[in-house]
Amino acid sequence: MERKFLEGLGLEKEAIDKIMVEHGKSTNDYKEKAAKVEGLESQITDYKQKLDNRDNQLKELKRVDADALQKKIDELQETNENDKKAYQEKLDKQAFDFALDKALSGAKAKSAKAVRPFLDIENLKLDGEKIIGLDEQLEAVKEKEAYLFESDQQTKTPTIVNPGNPNGGGGNTPKNIADMTYQELAELKTNNPAQFEQLTKN
Repeated sequence: MERKFLEGLGLEKEAIDKIMVEHGKSTNDYKEKAAKVEGLESQITDYKQKLDNRDNQLKELKRVDADALQKKIDELQETNENDKKAYQEKLDKQAFDFALDKALSGAKAKSAKAVRPFLDIENLKLDGEKIIGLDEQLEAVKEKEAYLFESDQQTKTPTIVNPGNPNGGGGNTPKNIADMTYQELAELKTNNPAQFEQLTKN
């Protein structure tokens, strides 16, 4: 409603002002109600969109092959179990190798690597820090392959003779290489290669 329209009706200014105030109140009420309606419509639209999205998600879930999904889960579980088993076997092997090397060193083996081929590893079992069955096998190896172990007897240090020494002859050098320690063999090879070669050929 416009003021000019009311003035054209011949109404006094005071009456026109009152009418315009009341008209303004009514207009504001309508605007507030219209805003609320628009807000409700927006919320309804949002809710409807959410419901549509959920319906679509439910449809997608219905399309999932439950058997195939369970099979995939079982495969992943099996893979995890196999990985855990392989890792545990690796740890067990490391513990066994460490215990075996320690035991061979205690048995005065000159080289644990050299002794291993003579052992039946499959019949050895680690129990705590001890390897069951190793003592019996070591006794048999010591009897047949004594040169792989340090001698328990006190061996006389060989006389090292340099080539061309008129007093040489090496009469005190053991003729059996198995009776010499690893250190004695190393010293002989360094100081008298000819004698070392002769002994190793016998």
